[in-house]
Amino acid sequence: MKKMMLVGRSECGKTTLRQALNGNTIHYHKTQYINHYDVIIDTPGEYAENGRLGRALALYSYEADVVALLINATEPYSLFPPCVTAVSCRPVIGIVTQIDEPEADVSRAEGWLRLAGCKEVFHVSSYTGEGIWKLLEYLREPGDVLPWDSAAEAEQQREVLSTRRQ
Repeated sequence: MKKMMLVGRSECGKTTLRQALNGNTIHYHKTQYINHYDVIIDTPGEYAENGRLGRALALYSYEADVVALLINATEPYSLFPPCVTAVSCRPVIGIVTQIDEPEADVSRAEGWLRLAGCKEVFHVSSYTGEGIWKLLEYLREPGDVLPWDSAAEAEQQREVLSTRRQ
């Protein structure tokens, strides 16, 4: 899997998304510092909200294959300025979280992410699982086996990967 760094304001759903992507039981956990997991770098919202701390995000982005900007679908504003993705030397995707909320405005949140410069935007609900598989497919690399792959597909991917190594 590609290593992804999650960036967004506090309580936009970064840690919850990380738990959903890993198939963990979802429970509230306040991220206090930058956490490195297998393929996810989870950042505190304060780093995106504060200019001085935001510089650390630029440094940590070098350890990721993909940077993901997250916006909660119920947000009244966007934290990200127009064309902000241009400052990253990594691919930047957008993720609209909490799409299952009754007051969610998914199209508005997607518009803000596109204005920020995100070409790829995913809509996800960490609680219902909606959109999670699309994000995992995007992060998939050759040889990765995902839970919905059949045994035959998994074996075929292993064979392709072993012939590439030879």
